[in-house]
Amino acid sequence: SDDLTVGRFIARPLKIGIARDRAFGFYYPDDLAAFESAGAELVPFDTLSDQCLPDVDGLFIGGGFPECFIEALAVNKTMRSEIKMFIESGGPAYAECGGLMYLSCSISWRDQSGPMVGVIPAHTKVLDRPVGRGYMQLRIRSDHPWPASRENARSLIPAHEFHHSSLEPVDADWPTAFTVERGHGLDGLRDGIHIYNLLAGYAHQRHVQANPWVDAFVDFVHEHRK
Repeated sequence: SDDLTVGRFIARPLKIGIARDRAFGFYYPDDLAAFESAGAELVPFDTLSDQCLPDVDGLFIGGGFPECFIEALAVNKTMRSEIKMFIESGGPAYAECGGLMYLSCSISWRDQSGPMVGVIPAHTKVLDRPVGRGYMQLRIRSDHPWPASRENARSLIPAHEFHHSSLEPVDADWPTAFTVERGHGLDGLRDGIHIYNLLAGYAHQRHVQANPWVDAFVDFVHEHRK
């Protein structure tokens, strides 16, 4: 019956694509385990060699060193295009640090520069000195796109950052999920750009009792799955 069909569709396991390759590999094992506990299957994909995204409901692009793979990332136009189409069509996505850089329009480092995904309307400039390094304290803003996190607006959460890059320009009108109380983030004041159903920032979150971000993201993916 139609009811049974709908029931089977709803019961389909949630799948979240995760970038796991030489460019992106910074993930906390405990956080990855939290996805399984939340009922989500992580499906790896390679931004350097895969030509297309797997069939997934959401995307997670974590930290890494995309500046070391500018040419290889730029050459893989089909992957960049697929990610851009996924996000611009409303697909839920989360990116941290290196993932944020990859989703910008380009990355420049020393004498290298190349086009990236282009969802975030800014360019990434990589410097030879740290821009943000160490412990962060973030205050959740009412602009946070994930309802479960937004319920805790004004709460302080711990995070950390380690990046030698900055976005140029940083638009003062961007909706952002966090106010930076300690650390640098995007500009010393804010972190976590919210555009389409994407949240992307420099902060590395930890899934802990004070900030069960994996549960909040999985709930958000459930809400927006196609």
